[in-house]
This record gives sequence, structure tokens and C-alpha cells, in this order.
Amino acid sequence: MSTLALGGFWQRQEHGVGRSFALSALVHIVLAAVLFLGVRWQVSAPETVTVDLVDALPPPPAPVVEAPKPVPKVEPPPEVKPPPRVEKPQIVIPEKPKPKPKPKPEAKPKPDLNFQKQLQEQVAQEQKALDQQRQERELRELLARKQAEAERAQSAARTKALNEYIGRIQAKVKSNWILPQDIQGNPEAIFLVVQLPTGDVLTIKLVKSSGNPAYDAAVERAILKSSPLPLPPSRELFHRELKLTFRPQDK
Repeated sequence: MSTLALGGFWQRQEHGVGRSFALSALVHIVLAAVLFLGVRWQVSAPETVTVDLVDALPPPPAPVVEAPKPVPKVEPPPEVKPPPRVEKPQIVIPEKPKPKPKPKPEAKPKPDLNFQKQLQEQVAQEQKALDQQRQERELRELLARKQAEAERAQSAARTKALNEYIGRIQAKVKSNWILPQDIQGNPEAIFLVVQLPTGDVLTIKLVKSSGNPAYDAAVERAILKSSPLPLPPSRELFHRELKLTFRPQDK
């Protein structure tokens, strides 16, 4: 139905409703007047009533047709996503390595006779230098061994001569001591003797006591009595300070 048709329909409907209300009001007025006049007529003499006739009542109003309600919009249901597809793992089969091509044999260059000759001469010179270095090293080692042997022999001779020198001093001191009679065992007494180059004794100091004071005193008196002490065969063996050890039973 178009908009124009609906407008006309509503205009006719409003017009008919107005007329219906007017007729209804008029009928109620007439009924009220009739009732009023009827009551008065019973009390007093009836009076002439003038009634205005009106046209016939209009037809009843057409039923009100309500406008169709808009159909509510129905939203489509939410789309349900299918579960993700699990793909099967792809197994990659490694390819077999291709065999490497064999290298082609390179052509050997022809030997250079001049280069080989120079190389041989260089090797010969290096070998000669190595032989010379080896001979020099062997000579140095031989000289070092001889020098070490000579030093050992000299040291042994010096030690022997020094021991003989000290032995002569000890023998002279023993020839001059008078030991006590109550000596037991073989006690040891050590003295530090300071002498002049002439062998004269300057001082005597007891470094280690024998534990027998009488024996220590007898040895100290014998050292003083033996001054001047014997001199070494060589001036190189002379020592200003001598450490002398004495035991009564040592020869």
C-alpha cells in the first residue's frame, strides 16, 4: 500500500470518528432531556415537547487497522569455524650425494735442470754449515768437560792439601796438651782460631764444648802453647780463621 493511500485512509477514519462522537453526544443530550421532561410530566401536566428529527445515525466506524509492525531483523548465527587441519609432517628423504668427479691428472711439468742444480748446491751448503756447527759444539763440550775435570782435580788437590795443613796443626796441638785422667769416651771440642800470616795465634773461641770443661781447657792451653802454628805449603791455602776440631782418641 502506498503512502498516499494510507494518508487518505487515516483522514477518512478521523472524519468518521468525529461525527460518531457528535451523534453520541446529541443522543445523550436527548435522553437526558426526555428523562427530565418525563419526571416533570409526572409531577405537572404534560407539556408539548418539540423534537427535532435528525438524519439517521451514521454507520458504525470502520475498524481501526493497525499498521503492520516491522519484522525484527534476525541476525544469522555466528559462523562456526572448522578446526584447523593438522597436516602430516612431510618426511624429506635426503638425496644421495652425487659422487664427486675425479680430478683429472695434471700434466707434470718437465724438470728444470738448472733449478735442480741450484737446489743441490744449496742443500750441500746447508749440510756443510750444519757439520761445521756440530763440530764446533762438540769441541766446546769437550773443552767444558776438560775444564770441569781440571777444576775437580784442582779442588780435590786443594782440599787434600788443606786437610794435610790442618792435620799438621792438630798434631802439633796434641803434642802439647796434657789431658785430664777422668775423660770418658771420645768427646769433641771445636775451636775458632784467628792467626796472623806468620802463624801466631791471636784469639781462641770455643764454638762447641765437649761437655767436659777440664778437657776443653786442656785443649785451649795446648793451642796457645803451639803458637806459632805450622804454615801451609802454599800461600793460597792460608786462612786467617781456622775451625779446628779435637777428639782425644783421633790419631
